[in-house]
Amino acid sequence: MKLSEFIVLPKEEKRSAVLHQGVALAKWENRKEMVFLFQLPDFYVETYCCRESKEIREYRAFYKVEHLTLYLDSIPIDSLRP
Repeated sequence: MKLSEFIVLPKEEKRSAVLHQGVALAKWENRKEMVFLFQLPDFYVETYCCRESKEIREYRAFYKVEHLTLYLDSIPIDSLRP
């Protein structure tokens, strides 16, 4: 699946794609939400979840590695070997 195809999916299909095709890489949280980073074959997706309801409120998809800066310290590089 291409990034452009993911962006136009309905919310439930985005959820399915992330859960079935994505690899969970990292997580960060604040008082209101938890953000999970997933890697799909050609791009990354952040899922923004409400801490209270656990509902996914937003998906942010991107392919530029510059957007990974927030996660670099928490991703265990050794476990990502093929």
